[in-house]
Amino acid sequence: MEFKVDTFSGPLDLLLHLIKENKMDIFDIEVHSITEQYLDYLHTMKQKNLEIASSYLVLASELIELKAKMLLPSSKKKDEEEEEDPRCDLVERLLEYQAYQEISKTLKEKEEMRKEVYTKLPENLNSYKEGKKLTIKDGSLDALVDAFKKFLERKQEEKPLSTKITTKELSVSSRTLEIRSLLKEKKKVSFFHLFPVNTKEYIVVTFLAILEMAKNKELKIEQDGLFHEIICHNLG
Repeated sequence: MEFKVDTFSGPLDLLLHLIKENKMDIFDIEVHSITEQYLDYLHTMKQKNLEIASSYLVLASELIELKAKMLLPSSKKKDEEEEEDPRCDLVERLLEYQAYQEISKTLKEKEEMRKEVYTKLPENLNSYKEGKKLTIKDGSLDALVDAFKKFLERKQEEKPLSTKITTKELSVSSRTLEIRSLLKEKKKVSFFHLFPVNTKEYIVVTFLAILEMAKNKELKIEQDGLFHEIICHNLG
């Protein structure tokens, strides 16, 4: 039998490997065969100039002693109780180690699964209660950008943004005047209705104008509830 040296975590790991390779019953180990194969492994390690841990040598001596016991004739008489199998202690150790291996494997799998789980710090969820208005204070950049992203996603679903070249020159200041005039007339308007023209230039300029007005507290952005329509109110 060929061995890959230095691939076992300890002597019991090697012994379990040999038992499984030989398809033996762990409760009925063929001590003679297993001992020979175990010693062959140690010999292979020695030939490759690999350092053999003392725990391997200790188990080797135990196997040799067990092999000798198995060769001795039984001294019990017919009317005496059956003698304890000299392999019992080794079998118990192997079963305990096997159980340890299974537990370690399960814990390792759970550890890998845990790596796929991400947590976040708790936060106040009162603002997400149904019916409570959400107000974007002081022109919160994050909130405005989030609303803008949602608008772009909606437009993307409808059709691609137009890339036509227009002769009309756009500026943030001119678009600000238009929005200011609209809010004075209607007092409040849907955030998404402030983008009637579906061109990249118009959308970007409009968003910058809204951002500037929110910063200057000319308008307030409010939402009646999570996922509800965003409304811009005139503060001018």
